[in-house]
Amino acid sequence: MESTQDKARHRRRRRRLGLTAGVPMALVAAVGLSYGTVFGVFGEDAQPNASAATAAAWADDVADGFASVNALGQNGTYGGRGGETVTVKTLADLEKYATASEPYVIVVAGTITMNPVGKEIKVASDKTIVGSGTSGHIVGGGFFLGQGVHNVIIRNLTIRDSYQGIWNDKDHDFDAVQMDGAHHVWIDHNDLRHMADGLIDVRKDSTNVTVSWNKLGNNNKTFGIGWTENVVTDITIHHNWIRETEQRNPSTDNAAHAHLYNNYLQDDAGTDITSSYGNYSRGQTKMVLENSYFQGFNNPVIKDSTATLVQRGNVFSGTSGRNESGGTAFDPKTYYNYTLDSAADVPAKVKSGAGPRSTIGTATTTAAAATTLTVAQDGSGQYKTVQAAVDAVPANNTSRIVISIKPGTYRETMKIPSNKPHVTLQGTGGSRKDTVIVYNNSAGTAKPGGGTYGTAGSATVAVEADDFQARNLTVSNDFDEKANQNAGGHQAVALRTSADKVFLDSVIITGDQDTLELETAAPDKLGRVYVRNSYVIGNVDFIFGRASAVIDRSVITLKKRWDGTSAGYITAPSTPADRKGFLIANTTVNGDVSAGSFYLGRNWHAGGDAALDPQTTVRNSTLSNAIKSTPWSDMGGFAWKDDRFAEYKNTGPGAGTASSDRPQLTDAQAAGQEIVDWLGDWTPTAS
Repeated sequence: MESTQDKARHRRRRRRLGLTAGVPMALVAAVGLSYGTVFGVFGEDAQPNASAATAAAWADDVADGFASVNALGQNGTYGGRGGETVTVKTLADLEKYATASEPYVIVVAGTITMNPVGKEIKVASDKTIVGSGTSGHIVGGGFFLGQGVHNVIIRNLTIRDSYQGIWNDKDHDFDAVQMDGAHHVWIDHNDLRHMADGLIDVRKDSTNVTVSWNKLGNNNKTFGIGWTENVVTDITIHHNWIRETEQRNPSTDNAAHAHLYNNYLQDDAGTDITSSYGNYSRGQTKMVLENSYFQGFNNPVIKDSTATLVQRGNVFSGTSGRNESGGTAFDPKTYYNYTLDSAADVPAKVKSGAGPRSTIGTATTTAAAATTLTVAQDGSGQYKTVQAAVDAVPANNTSRIVISIKPGTYRETMKIPSNKPHVTLQGTGGSRKDTVIVYNNSAGTAKPGGGTYGTAGSATVAVEADDFQARNLTVSNDFDEKANQNAGGHQAVALRTSADKVFLDSVIITGDQDTLELETAAPDKLGRVYVRNSYVIGNVDFIFGRASAVIDRSVITLKKRWDGTSAGYITAPSTPADRKGFLIANTTVNGDVSAGSFYLGRNWHAGGDAALDPQTTVRNSTLSNAIKSTPWSDMGGFAWKDDRFAEYKNTGPGAGTASSDRPQLTDAQAAGQEIVDWLGDWTPTAS
């Protein structure tokens, strides 16, 4: 950042634009954590227990397809993300958390048998129910999502065996998943089979549903959609393996928009189960059917005279009977983006990717295996310094390269240049404090050959390459302000990013002034950063820059100044007017500093640029009493009230009520804006 002297030279007239509520809605209530010492939230361990580690791999994934669309007051489907993660092994616990009013991520770690047979747990809104690896089995029953239930993810489970011995069973309505009037539901990577009635029923105006990467088999009725005169259901069905099923594959009745693509429908010859029909467009349904593969199915695609069905790119192998299309439907890309796989590749891809996985993420296609480079100070690795490993990454690499760093303190500066994307720095110790990259340059530190480093040049680690990740380590700048009072500038950056799709997961970023600089490659370039389960530590403007950045479920730790005083600013955004700035969500702000001594932020108009529109929103977070009752400050002659600063539903002694000096978003302002909007088409996934 600019020095104080520089800021004074860039005073401009003040603008009156008013508060712009360009901030995302909190995904759910703030994470319930207990806070102790400075590193007490997540503990010493970087590797949590098995269930928590499982959750970390997929709990932040969000739905695609129609479940991702902003409708009915719900913008996308993310389940219980942000709520407490609980592991269940009994029916009582599963029902307790699934029916609770609070958001939960519920990890099923074993086989749970329904009692009585056919029981369907009535799932409440804002839930993720997911199997731990492949061990999560629900036997003899399933789940029911009633009227108005929304934002539910059912994932990575095997739901099976409520079959009562009657093949076309009209008496036992024992489904795997049944919806009656629900919306924003994602059913993904499950194995659903051998139930008494349907595997999935999407009924009574349920809408904004995505069904993806499931195995659906050994059943009479697979998948029914509709049972209403209203034409409102929007549904996406992709990459499912439908095998050895007779009917409703699916049957889609009166759906406003049904998008089916890259599914594999397989009817094996010589078995006891023979297909009656495949995809069926009924009533007033508008269906788009793309790049699916039908093998051995009777009547693979059929439609009513009143329905429309557009086919593109499908493959039919050994099929017979009706194969129909007609009318005009809709363009799915009007509603969401998606990428088609070649129909010829669908059988192999879906067979290998559908159903419960040991670990899963949003990316379901097979990625190239990551190359691993090892770093160890004692010479036991391939390289002794982290920069040497970065230097070994080939220019313009196209796949992930993991730099695995053994525990130790690596006193060096390092840079990942823009032509080396897809790099992960991975500490291998038991704690993120075991692997430390540290140096002590400041803005005023003299450079070899003349001049000083300046703020940006002071960074211990500089990331200029897209798709960068770091986890389980510490990045530090330990510049000693007290011992260097005559230095020209005390800004001392620990980590600087000027790239897009930067994912910082379970790290510590620590310094004093200007700890974490979040920039973009150029003023007109997008730069998105997602920080999760991490610590950011400092005292003056220690989260700053023009990037669009989210700090989620983390701890922001406030430090005293070099002379023992308490005073500072957490954020200093320099956001372009057409971009999102900083979002701090589900996070705790604390530290051993005096009460009422820190601002949440101030508006940095870098270079005196009046066209900038700095933005920070702090929401659903816990604020200690260190935060001032008037938590925003002017900077460089610009009034913060002319820029974008707001809070929403914060708690703790440092939280406050709405006033002209403390803007609070209304529910209406927040309702349509979430973390997923901040990150756009990017879903951070560990790799």
